[in-house]
Amino acid sequence: MLRRASCRLAFATALALASGGALAGAQQYEPLAASVRAALHAAVSDAVAPTLPIPDAGERARWLAEMSRRLEKRIPDAAYRSELLTSIHYEATRAGLDPQMVLGLIQVESNFRKYAISSAGARGFMQVMPFWLNVMNRPDDNLFHLRTNLRYGCTILRHYLDIEKGDLFRALGRYNGSLGKAEYPNLVRGAWERHWSWRPEQLAAGSLGTDRRN
Repeated sequence: MLRRASCRLAFATALALASGGALAGAQQYEPLAASVRAALHAAVSDAVAPTLPIPDAGERARWLAEMSRRLEKRIPDAAYRSELLTSIHYEATRAGLDPQMVLGLIQVESNFRKYAISSAGARGFMQVMPFWLNVMNRPDDNLFHLRTNLRYGCTILRHYLDIEKGDLFRALGRYNGSLGKAEYPNLVRGAWERHWSWRPEQLAAGSLGTDRRN
């Protein structure tokens, strides 16, 4: 039974990603306390230039090289891949999220398409709903801008994680507008574990360098 369930999940993941990678739902608008709105506004307002927040220089280089290799088929431009990956790691770390999980989420949400728009109107890499511009009191922000989209997406997911007291399954459900349903959280976890897992100690020894699943 467990094996059949795993096969069904793998098939669903492959089908979703092959069809353009979007199982984007729609974050639901919920009235927020003024203090929460102010905190979210402050969270998206910091415009410090992103750097890769990995202390060890060797590990920084290995991470960027390996993630760039995995992303190459989707984004051929090497300079743009580097900018995107650096920004993803920076924004995820800044929000207290696992960058590898955020990579999996982006794969499921938009398949790394910068200008993706869902049927519900969610936009960009992390499929952010436009109502968040008013929640953050930043109506002129462009959700197709790389850094802006990642900043909003990571801030929103962090907000949902806080609401759900660290329960990633429920936070992902809120992010997708499918709270309580397993399909979306399972797809994100599947993409995260199958395509974006990061084991630097093995990579340093060369055991992941020949992994061509991506």
